[in-house]
Amino acid sequence: MGRTGKSQAGKRGRIRRLFTWKKILGTFFVGCLLVMGGCYVLYKIVPVPEANADATLQSNIYKYADGKLLARTGKMNREIVGLDKVPLDVQRSFVAAENKTFYKDNGVDIKGTARAAWNTLTGKGKQGGSTITQQYVKNFYLSQDQTATRKLKEMVIAIKVDQQMEKSEILAGYINTSYYGRNAYGIQAAAQAYYGVDATKLTVGQGAYLASLLQAPSQYDWANASTSGRKLVEQRWNYVLDNMVGEGWLDAGQRAGMKFPVPQKPKAPKGLSGQSGYLVEAANQELMRQGVSEEDLKAGGWTITLNIDEDKQKALVKAVEKELEAKLDRKGDKKDATVQAGATSVDPKTGAVVAMYGGVGATEHWTNNATRRDYQPASTFKPLVLASAIDNGSETQDGRKIGLGTMYDGNSKRKVVGSSIPFAPENEDDRSYGQVTVQKATNSSINSVYAQMIVDVTPAKTKETALKLGMKDGEDFGATPAMSLGVMGASTMDMAGAYATLDNHGVKVTPTLVKSAVHKDRKAEPVKSIGDQVITRKAADTTTKAMQGVVRSGSGTRAAGDYAAAGKTGTSENNRSAWFVGYTPELVTAVGLFGEDAKGQQVTLTNTINEGRANGGRTPAQIWGAYTTSALDGGSDAAFDLETDGSDGGFDSGSTPTPTATTDGSPSPTPTRSHENTTPPQPPTPTGTTPTRPTPTGTTPPPPTPTPTKTGDPTTAPPPDGNGENSDGRFN
Repeated sequence: MGRTGKSQAGKRGRIRRLFTWKKILGTFFVGCLLVMGGCYVLYKIVPVPEANADATLQSNIYKYADGKLLARTGKMNREIVGLDKVPLDVQRSFVAAENKTFYKDNGVDIKGTARAAWNTLTGKGKQGGSTITQQYVKNFYLSQDQTATRKLKEMVIAIKVDQQMEKSEILAGYINTSYYGRNAYGIQAAAQAYYGVDATKLTVGQGAYLASLLQAPSQYDWANASTSGRKLVEQRWNYVLDNMVGEGWLDAGQRAGMKFPVPQKPKAPKGLSGQSGYLVEAANQELMRQGVSEEDLKAGGWTITLNIDEDKQKALVKAVEKELEAKLDRKGDKKDATVQAGATSVDPKTGAVVAMYGGVGATEHWTNNATRRDYQPASTFKPLVLASAIDNGSETQDGRKIGLGTMYDGNSKRKVVGSSIPFAPENEDDRSYGQVTVQKATNSSINSVYAQMIVDVTPAKTKETALKLGMKDGEDFGATPAMSLGVMGASTMDMAGAYATLDNHGVKVTPTLVKSAVHKDRKAEPVKSIGDQVITRKAADTTTKAMQGVVRSGSGTRAAGDYAAAGKTGTSENNRSAWFVGYTPELVTAVGLFGEDAKGQQVTLTNTINEGRANGGRTPAQIWGAYTTSALDGGSDAAFDLETDGSDGGFDSGSTPTPTATTDGSPSPTPTRSHENTTPPQPPTPTGTTPTRPTPTGTTPPPPTPTPTKTGDPTTAPPPDGNGENSDGRFN
């Protein structure tokens, strides 16, 4: 027993000698020095990294002309906004929710971070950073992994960030990078997702709810939360507001009267289906032509406002659905499935594209039928030939100045005179008209007349005029007599632009889809939509007068309505495209139908939307008329203010006669004004330049059979639009 006692006493002595107060205190100080040294080394060796891949991603926001949301694009539904766009009391609600000492601390909460790290290490649950700065660092610089290493880095970087950045910058970064649920990243997207407003319009109550969400976005989303979840988020909302009162940021009386702001129900994200995809892609293409790179657009952060008028856009879609889609069986009929429609509508005074129809839907048919240039505009090009003739003061081969009353030989397959390139186009159904005025040739789209006219003007000058008006040059835009039939490629936007320039009295109009494009630190220069005088007003206005006759009593009568209108029909080779392009004093619209099979190859429209050929005077003109009537709220009293060359094609285009059948089967106007020249003089036929009119045998068709038309149309069917095809669909 004695020995054991001595042994135990010896052990206690050795322990006391080993753990003296001096040694313990020394070890503590050494440990502190080591920790401090380690922290210093960490501070030195841990840099502030570049932002992580997702932190800077934003969506692009596309809006209608009035600011209403059209679409969002991009992987991340985020729009970064400056702190100046967020009300001060909303800013403070986030501070009250997450970090009341934010404006005073150095970026970290040592106790809170140590507690969070310890709990994570010991398996007591994953804990987040406790300060706003730490959470911003986690969102912007690091990953969301809850590990000790990441926590340590977070703390070090937070201290450095607090030293390098203003508190306002940190708070802005925090509210812009945080996830709020409903696929909303950042306060702007969250404000839209939960309350349907921009961040600048948030109330303090709404801000407090969004701040509360950050603790548990899915659990606290009012629309999906359980009873307990709703109770918890309401408790946290009250906690945030009470903290604001405690910090002196919110008046107690105001706080007492506040009610919980129930958010709106979730809405499907504005995507790229339907017409939205076409509009977004067309806007992007326009911006890239203005110098914005594709990479820049993909990075996001742009707010892009279009010139699209939502009401007119809906009216255009409705017109296509009524006049085309409702009459097709796309799923059950392979031929019907080949019909594609495209349209562009422009304000001729501003150049704004107010409506666009790209096809059945961007997710079903990605190619935008409004902007594609792989189909021929056909006879809708003829007015540009006339405009060039007037603008250049051109004369016929025998020296007569070209105007609406100028007589031409309208016989089918007539060989052009004065061209080194032989050309003898066939008229619609091989019909011969004999001597006709330019006005009549425009009304009935007589190929032989316009083929000779382009030779008289010269194809080179005509092409020059067409390019001035807005047509785009290309490999298929050859300066030959065949150009008169519109054999080059063109889009509905191209044709709308050219006709808008005519409507605007010869002042260049460039159709412009993008109204503004703004990034948080830059903006794109908009397209100059109104340019210089490119052709004389006399040339533009005389061409407008000619095209009024097309709508009044020519091939475009199905486009007529309670408004003044001018326009032109067109049907291309093999009936692969059918067009109506026209305008009122306020609105220019180009409508095209295109035949395209499942492989993307051009095919005929014959026996699709209607039996036989689908010409521009039928469905395209009906779509145009239905849309224009709706877009103009039923009609318009606006009249064309024309300064023409004084020539007259046989009637006053401003009158409203009742069409009657003539011997060639086309409607003939009944003049109503005494100054009209209803029977223009016929000059002698120059020898060797204009062949003597033959007397065709068996070629004069019988009067047309009346067909049902929409309200406001004449009771007789309009004449064919003269696309220049043989009966088998081939050009000569």
